[in-house]
Amino acid sequence: MSENVAIVETPGLARALKPRHIAMIALGGIIGAGLFVGSSAGIAAIGPGILVSYVLAGGMILLVMRMLGEMAVVYPGLGGFTEYARVGLGPWAGFVSGWLYWFYWVVVVAVEAIAAGSVLEPMTGIPVWQSGLGLMVAMTVTNLWSARAYGEFEFWFASIKVAAIIAFIFTCAAYLMNAPIEGGAFANVTAHGGFAPFGMGAVFAGVTTVIFSLSGAEAATIAAAEAENPGKVVARMTTQLMVRVTLFYLLSIFLIICIVPWNKIVPGQSPFVAALEVVGIPGAALMMNFLVLTAVLSCLNSGIYVTSRTLFTLASQGDAPKALVTLNARRVPARAILLGTAFGYFGVIASIMSPQVVFAFLINASGAVMLFIYVIIALAQIKNRRHLEQTDPAKLQIKMWLFPWASYAAIAGIAGVLIAMGLTQNLASQLFMSLIALAVVVIAYFIRTGAKKVPAPAE
Repeated sequence: MSENVAIVETPGLARALKPRHIAMIALGGIIGAGLFVGSSAGIAAIGPGILVSYVLAGGMILLVMRMLGEMAVVYPGLGGFTEYARVGLGPWAGFVSGWLYWFYWVVVVAVEAIAAGSVLEPMTGIPVWQSGLGLMVAMTVTNLWSARAYGEFEFWFASIKVAAIIAFIFTCAAYLMNAPIEGGAFANVTAHGGFAPFGMGAVFAGVTTVIFSLSGAEAATIAAAEAENPGKVVARMTTQLMVRVTLFYLLSIFLIICIVPWNKIVPGQSPFVAALEVVGIPGAALMMNFLVLTAVLSCLNSGIYVTSRTLFTLASQGDAPKALVTLNARRVPARAILLGTAFGYFGVIASIMSPQVVFAFLINASGAVMLFIYVIIALAQIKNRRHLEQTDPAKLQIKMWLFPWASYAAIAGIAGVLIAMGLTQNLASQLFMSLIALAVVVIAYFIRTGAKKVPAPAE
């Protein structure tokens, strides 16, 4: 634990969220368009071996979530995991992780608004920027209304996604058990070049792609600040949630590969639609468009919420203007919400020129930011755990497995992903731009601390 760091609980927020809200908020952050559409690129580039990529990526995220669960029980009243970093490593860690997380999610807000407009444009004929702008306004109003309104919307958005995945798994499993398939139900897993047609190197490199689709569960620690017994809520759901989500991903992708030969999956087109068309489900494309839209709106809704609460927490610690701590009559940080959405509105309006160019720029700008944040989380957990073992071991009600080796393994795994990104042509730009974002935040911290040390002029 860092010396001279006061533990300041998040002030004034309403305790309006229930455990069911927190669980679905975490699910909603993970199960999105990255699974329903984005997985097509991974399958086409890696083949059936992508299942191993998901296992490795899921294992790293699982370790990070376990570390968060350990710290959540010890510091239940803090405003999210960025404050765990502050307590463990010092003010710099809270500042850097908080602003990086805020930047990551304001980019997500803009990306999801553009994505939602892109889904609606073929169905409605409304330009991308107009649809995106309308949805941004709707989700902003929802968040301004109350935390409970946000939680209810997210609960039902996430419930639809989970129900759809479960229905997909049962439908495809029933098809495989009853349909006559040449070579058996699992023939496609090893046919067409084998399980790893591009070699195990491609499988390990694939972790760099799929790990981003599994991030987002940490948002539950932000929402937990507005729940009763936040520490218990986060600790209970961290491990169970990641296991369930990883199973959802693995089962879904495995069934897709069994039904559709991997070399017939088209990047950018939903592999879920391809599988359902083989099974013979009518209207599969329309249903998937609805599901993707639901997933995008869920992420947009969560993005607005997370950006506002992260900014609110930074302001409460003096790392952002104090005016952002102000709550409205429903105990919602309205100013923080409006400032966080401003970037999203700007991104949507900028997409008038070219939605594809703006979308690609935003993706590149935040590509590796979450990995930097995960490294800070792991370092904070290691230092905090050692401090508590010496001073107050009774607080460690939830413990990281195989400490400290599992924590070091998580750091090593993330470092490996970052190195692989630098060596992968289509991911190197994301790493480069994310490093620029990290450098800007670090420089801002030193400027801020340097300004505080300047003595006031003598009268």
